Amino acid sequence: MQSTAFIVFYSAASSCPEPVGLRRTLAAAGHEVIEETAFTGAGRSGARWEVAGTVRQLRALVNPLDAQLARSEDPAVRGTAIAVVPAELVRAKKLLLVMDVDSTLIKQEVIELLAAHAGREAEVAAVTESAMRGELDFAASLHARVATLAGLDAAVIDAVRARLELSDGAAELIAAFKAAGHHVAVVSGGFAQILDPLAAELGLDFARANDLVIAEGKLTGAVNGTVVDRAFKEVMLRTWAKELGISMEHTIAAGDGANDLDMVGAAGLGVAFNAKPLLRDAADARIDLPRLDIIANLVGI
Repeated sequence: MQSTAFIVFYSAASSCPEPVGLRRTLAAAGHEVIEETAFTGAGRSGARWEVAGTVRQLRALVNPLDAQLARSEDPAVRGTAIAVVPAELVRAKKLLLVMDVDSTLIKQEVIELLAAHAGREAEVAAVTESAMRGELDFAASLHARVATLAGLDAAVIDAVRARLELSDGAAELIAAFKAAGHHVAVVSGGFAQILDPLAAELGLDFARANDLVIAEGKLTGAVNGTVVDRAFKEVMLRTWAKELGISMEHTIAAGDGANDLDMVGAAGLGVAFNAKPLLRDAADARIDLPRLDIIANLVGI
């Protein structure tokens, strides 16, 4: 049986132009385009091609073209991307999507919102940025940032929760996956006190984050238990997939920073969402537009 994979390309344009040289490059290497399907959505348009060939073969051809698009300074192609998606993901009856939370599921960084109440937002934001670029050990940086919250009234948790904004397309993405019978989970280096109510509201299957220590109605500046770092995020991806009886080939992981590297690398499809360079270079697909529901377009939902 002939191996096939899907090549997906999209842009912010209302009518997505076919990437220059893509069809010619495929034909020159002997890869036939079997079927073409166009798609549109809020803030983007694109197409999904089923192409004869293996994922490895097609990525060897497509990734250099995608890298050129990523480096382009032409505003007409800004945000345009090409990705190769395994056929088994597009055809799977049951998928598991696991997402990071801060700057992925939501637009903000929760630790910075909390730190603002302590007058330490700029200091904490600088540490967060460095950690997401992979320049600092995440666990050590988390402990240092949480320490700045010591003494805050626990009521700030409700105040911060009220300020959360879902990323554009996040609700639509979750609804589409759930309607198709798939599973959605989130794993965060943030805090369970913020995340758990949001996860319940969105109807997510699983959620895991760090646990802030609260004593006598005040934040102590510490967290309970194991820190949710990059290694722990991969552990949760694998744990949830096993619990659901889903193979790792049928998982998708999306994030924006170095703390997401391990789960993005382990998933059947790893997605970098408006990500730091370290993750963008490692991911199977990149989204450089503000719409999180492009993930649904990638896998044909």
